[in-house]
Amino acid sequence: MSRTPARGSGGSARQRRRRMTAYGALATLGAVAAIILVVFLVVLFAPGPAARTGKSTTVVLRPGAGLSEISATLKQAGVIGSSTAFALAAEATGAAHRLQAGEYAFPSSASLAAVIGDIAAGKVVRHFVTIPEGVTSDAVMEILDHADFLAGVAPAPPEGAVLPETYEARRGDDRAAVLRRMMDARDRLLSALWAHRRPDLPYKRPEDAVILASIVEKETAKPDERPRVAAVFVNRLKAGMRLESDPTVIYGLTGGRPLGHGLTKSELASQTPYNTYVVDGLPPTPIGNPGQASLAAALDPLPTGDLYFVANGTGGHSFSSNLADHAANVARWRAIEAQRACPSPGAGKAAPC
Repeated sequence: MSRTPARGSGGSARQRRRRMTAYGALATLGAVAAIILVVFLVVLFAPGPAARTGKSTTVVLRPGAGLSEISATLKQAGVIGSSTAFALAAEATGAAHRLQAGEYAFPSSASLAAVIGDIAAGKVVRHFVTIPEGVTSDAVMEILDHADFLAGVAPAPPEGAVLPETYEARRGDDRAAVLRRMMDARDRLLSALWAHRRPDLPYKRPEDAVILASIVEKETAKPDERPRVAAVFVNRLKAGMRLESDPTVIYGLTGGRPLGHGLTKSELASQTPYNTYVVDGLPPTPIGNPGQASLAAALDPLPTGDLYFVANGTGGHSFSSNLADHAANVARWRAIEAQRACPSPGAGKAAPC
């Protein structure tokens, strides 16, 4: 008796073969994809070219630069080995549209992943401009002019208009904009200190406090002394006494540049608007740019009756409220000066002077 093949058995075999073929194709595609992924990861995280000189390579990416320009710039600088690989990696990681302009310093042999990550995160080189306390506005301009990472020209600020601090800037920042930040910082600080000033101060306007603070800044380098030095000058203003501050004389003679010698009698008698030995009250402008501590001292001086101070030989000053005590303090200081100029000889040696 003859048997007929079961219906559909041939079709099932064909389907099984097709499924096996499809599975094989998918496996092949998966293997290829895995290989591509491995290659991609190797290219992405492998060390890049070594720096041509030093331990890093500095590159400036201009604002508005597209992916192709950025790739070419990095390749030309020797940061990456292939501009095509960089562009493909940036697209594949989704960073292509987040790349930021600026100045970057890439370590030697940085990987594509590191380079792309730094640019996408905007990890630009940080530059700083430091304005020391008490410097004149001419000195501020010299500091800005010598900051070669800045661009443009800034107008000279009024004396005392800048807050001495350290300011961060980026390559290509405009000098005038950086200067404006310095001036705005001073205005904000002065406004806050003025609002909480002592009520009995002899100032008609905030600028008067800046003038006095600039004198305090030049008279002492010790932060803890500034409120007491400020008190002396405030007390003198209240009593109608002249300030008699040496730094004001120097500013009137040189614009704040060092004299190179001690003040002479003729210089102390010089007829300038800044010589507080011969003019009453405050000088017409600040004699430098006072820092935060001096501004705070001028607006909240120590409540003392001091009217005089003189150096004490330790880097600080001796204070007094009357002329007799001041004369004694001056005599002590003169003796210290004489001792320094003519020290005692050693045993068996003649005096040097």
